[in-house]
Amino acid sequence: MKVKTIPSAWMRRDGRRFDCGPYMSGALEAKIRLEELECRKDRLADLTAGHAGGIYNGPQFVRNFVDDPEHGVPFLGTSSMLRADLSDLPLLRKRDAVSAKLSYLRVAPGMTLISCSGTIGRMVYVRPDMAGMWSNQDILKVVPNERVPAGYIYAFLSSKFGVPLVTSGTYGAIIQHIEPGHIAELPVPRLGDEVEREAHRLVEEAARLRATATTELSNVAAAFDALLPTAGTSKQTPRITTVSSSQIQTRFDAQYHDPDVQRVRNALKGKRHTTIGDFCSTVFLPGIFKRIHIDDPAHGAPYFTGASLFWLEPIPKGILSRRTKLYDDVELHADTILVQAFGQDGGITGRAVWVGRHLDRATSTHMLCRLRTSERARTAYLFGFLNSKAAQTQIRVLTYGGSIPHFDEAGISTVVVPLLGDDVHVDAIGKRVLRALDGRDDALALERQARALVERAIEEAA
Repeated sequence: MKVKTIPSAWMRRDGRRFDCGPYMSGALEAKIRLEELECRKDRLADLTAGHAGGIYNGPQFVRNFVDDPEHGVPFLGTSSMLRADLSDLPLLRKRDAVSAKLSYLRVAPGMTLISCSGTIGRMVYVRPDMAGMWSNQDILKVVPNERVPAGYIYAFLSSKFGVPLVTSGTYGAIIQHIEPGHIAELPVPRLGDEVEREAHRLVEEAARLRATATTELSNVAAAFDALLPTAGTSKQTPRITTVSSSQIQTRFDAQYHDPDVQRVRNALKGKRHTTIGDFCSTVFLPGIFKRIHIDDPAHGAPYFTGASLFWLEPIPKGILSRRTKLYDDVELHADTILVQAFGQDGGITGRAVWVGRHLDRATSTHMLCRLRTSERARTAYLFGFLNSKAAQTQIRVLTYGGSIPHFDEAGISTVVVPLLGDDVHVDAIGKRVLRALDGRDDALALERQARALVERAIEEAA
């Protein structure tokens, strides 16, 4: 339980609001700090332009999804917008997306996206690789006008001063919400051209690095997927096939013996190949353990769940004590691949995360399989492969279990990995992947630098 004592003057200035949220979130402190600034402050609504004045979400609507990219557009939700990899977004029917009712839900570079239902206040800056995507009605858009740099608006809104102000208008007992009108009056301090332009430059460079990384990783995945059979995939229901008795000695479930997956494996085996088990020096899935959470980071490390690790900026759930049993097993080390081993079909099971410098020495759930090879570039090569359909098709049939399907070390070790060319070419592909992954790390550092710049300028001006 959280307890906080506040002066009665705070209630008078906030319309005698008696719910705890605005007072516990730091919103009042942020407002007071901004009021103390001697610099000019503009209403957010005066710095936006476009549909509904440039601050808007969307209507409730029936979502019709399609499989063919020619007839659909990538569709963002409040959780998926946070992810670094947007390659597997569902496709909203294009005919609906471009209709008068939904056409304005298209996102464009420079927008700030804010989750406005459920978990309020999560934000993303729209990058070039997100152009042409659509968002759902629970994503609020802020579209800056020519009076302010777009990157500065994002840096301020996502700062320790901006987030409390955004979330202070939250309402609703079961599912919380904010509406465009709740942030339209939000005061935006004008910190001078030098600060605002530098914050914008940092945010834009972060966006460019992330877009470049997305393109590079997509190109690498496409090279692996070019090896897949172009015909023979069946969508019939029910799926019926036959297998010999010798093939069901280890696995009896029908999913594992999917004939389409076997065709993929056979196609990959027709070229120079290996398996994850032979390619890696480490294939390890930690055991179940009791988590001991503490408040002092000096005696532990940030603890991440599986879902948050896939975000552009992973947010730890807490601090895991070093006294936790199996602490060494769940500690993360740079240049390791984490593969989600537990989860429901259609979720993030089988998806890979790279442990870069921002996650080094942190800790995570036991539900992630750790993969490493003898060399950094070769591990990166494997990461590039794991982002392909060639890998995902094989991994999705490995899961077993009734409540929470999962796979184990033995299962993922059997995944066939094509070796594209000789060892020199394999290393060259690995280095391409490394540049993309290092770019993502650099992008996160730049974005944090932009926020720190804005926060420091506000604190110095107060």
